[in-house]
Amino acid sequence: MEPWGPSSKTKERARPASPHKAPRSPDPKAHQESLMAFTPYGFSAELLRGIRELGFKVPTPIQEQALPPAIIGRDVLACAMTGSGKTAAFGLPILHRLGRAQGAVRALILTPTRELAAQIDEHLNALAVHTTLSSAAIFGGVGMGPQEHALRRGTDIIVATPGRLIDHLNRPYADFRKLEVLVLDEADRMLDMGFLPDIRRILKHVPERRQTLFFSATMPPEIAKLAKEMVKDPFTIAIERQSAPATGITQAAYPVAHHLKPVLLAELMKRGLIGNAIVFTRTKARANRLADFLTRLGIAAGRIHGDRTQAQRTETLKRFKSGKFNLLVATDIAARGIDVEALSHVVNFDVPKAPEDYIHRVGRTGRNEALGDAFAFFSPDEEGALRAIERAIGARLPRVTLPDFDYNAAPKAPPAPPRFRQTNESDDRRRKPFVKTQLERAAATGDQGRDRRSQGRNAQDQGRARDNGGSSRGIGSGIRRDASQGSSGAARPPRPGSFGQGGRGGGFAGRGSNRSSRFGRGGSR
Repeated sequence: MEPWGPSSKTKERARPASPHKAPRSPDPKAHQESLMAFTPYGFSAELLRGIRELGFKVPTPIQEQALPPAIIGRDVLACAMTGSGKTAAFGLPILHRLGRAQGAVRALILTPTRELAAQIDEHLNALAVHTTLSSAAIFGGVGMGPQEHALRRGTDIIVATPGRLIDHLNRPYADFRKLEVLVLDEADRMLDMGFLPDIRRILKHVPERRQTLFFSATMPPEIAKLAKEMVKDPFTIAIERQSAPATGITQAAYPVAHHLKPVLLAELMKRGLIGNAIVFTRTKARANRLADFLTRLGIAAGRIHGDRTQAQRTETLKRFKSGKFNLLVATDIAARGIDVEALSHVVNFDVPKAPEDYIHRVGRTGRNEALGDAFAFFSPDEEGALRAIERAIGARLPRVTLPDFDYNAAPKAPPAPPRFRQTNESDDRRRKPFVKTQLERAAATGDQGRDRRSQGRNAQDQGRARDNGGSSRGIGSGIRRDASQGSSGAARPPRPGSFGQGGRGGGFAGRGSNRSSRFGRGGSR
């Protein structure tokens, strides 16, 4: 849930021993403060009750500026970062305007990712718990039946990813003729994910006479053009763009060779230097390999990325939030829209190429004036990206090395592929009985072979899904899965040097693994 405002003036570091603290019930004083802060907006008693029960005190800057014009029905064009409290900035005016349920979809919120859609839906339902209004989320990776039901019964507020919504639009039950409010959240992220054509298709299905609330962290030319098409005489808000992580976040950079990154992470966990953390990798394959490696070491770790089904992603996030495991390995799918209370650490296992992505990642910790730590593991070929981040945030990250850690350990060489000598005609004649035997074996086990091939095709089909929110229609990821993907391997000890064997499919050795490392004489890049 995005913050509305600091609930405490005291900064408190999340302790590894109990990283997931249950939120305390707000005290009477906090109730009174929230009542005084939000009463002037004219919200109903039912809505104010929901606000108080969530324990919020004062509006955030984006809420202070967006609530008044949105409540009176004006279009709003706001430039604000993730985590600034946007959900309440558009959610409260929507709930206020709709008032009571009328059996029709009257508000539509478009958002780029499944996780963000689910979070907004949860937030709105919590706010509206004492009203007759309801919200439903529509996104890919899950069955369309419950979503169809929500559209047929006329759920008041629909929170949707563009791709999956389009799957419903051509069906007779998808009726948006009574839509009053349209929200576009994380518009710049929509652009990055290629959703702009989908958004323009959706606009053809909603009334032109409506209130539009448009939110984006940045305003590149394409987004500015889209905003001009969507909003009319907007109230413009420009919250100062976050140029660096929150002041409560301690940042550090760990120089380490590619192949030693997973070993370093495991050692930090072993020594109790990381409580609970989201670990960001560059690719889905690397996320899988890292999670498998940690699991084999006895370190419980979940994974979230675009090749996981929505049910798997939801369950993994639920278990992480409840403290079932302390490490969540993720691609940037988790950088926006996922809020984990009392997250102590963020680890950039791979340095992001864009400084803005670094800020989004690091912003998962140190929320609500709590303290947090952000580590960046960087190899020699990532120094350029790290320097770009340092220029963007206006500070040099301190370099940290772990005492008694072997930075010179060399990766184990991958096993050599089988070598076949060139053959001549006589060799072919001598090999014929062997070929016949192989064919006979294949014929004897034909059914089993077909079953295995069928299972393989099914596994490939299941892996074809859009990275984030959007259509569930099969779109190949183009990334080759590691052979160990999907198996827990909890009972197997880690194979020495297994991360030095990664090739093009996402191995941790990376390019240039045979070159000497500047971080250790015997290491590899």
